[in-house]
Amino acid sequence: MTKQDIPTDDNQDEQMDMDGPMAAEQTSDTSALEDQIAQLTAALQRERADATNIRRRHDEQIASLSTSAKASVIKALLPVIDNFERSLKHVPEDLQGIDYMKGIEGIVKQFEKVLADLGVERIKTVGEPFDPHLHEAVSMEEGDSGEETVSEELQSGYTLGDDVIRHAMVRVKG
Repeated sequence: MTKQDIPTDDNQDEQMDMDGPMAAEQTSDTSALEDQIAQLTAALQRERADATNIRRRHDEQIASLSTSAKASVIKALLPVIDNFERSLKHVPEDLQGIDYMKGIEGIVKQFEKVLADLGVERIKTVGEPFDPHLHEAVSMEEGDSGEETVSEELQSGYTLGDDVIRHAMVRVKG
């Protein structure tokens, strides 16, 4: 053996430093840092998911509030269009066809167009099967068929999207 092959105390100390407590300490530090990185990454992902959920809920609440406000205003205006329509049903014959009545008819059509542009739809009634989600039955008449059918509309009903703004007041034959 040569002198280089024979381990000396100095070479042994260097070898112990590399394989001994220092290496274990570095591995431990690296492992702790990797755990901390994993924890922080998971926390960041949770925070991002929470922020996305908050944004989505906020958008849903704004849309719901907008629809609710729109429905409230429309509901307040429905009696006005009801009165216009009633007045048109009871026009004396000597007033029919004059420009004044044509103007009133134009106002009603304009009102209906504005409601349609806002997404408001009139509930179908006469001849339709009775649906308690859409219709409010005021009276019931005996009929030939076993199926309950709307026979007369007493007051128009309206929907805004899937929401009923006002139920249609109807007579049912069944």
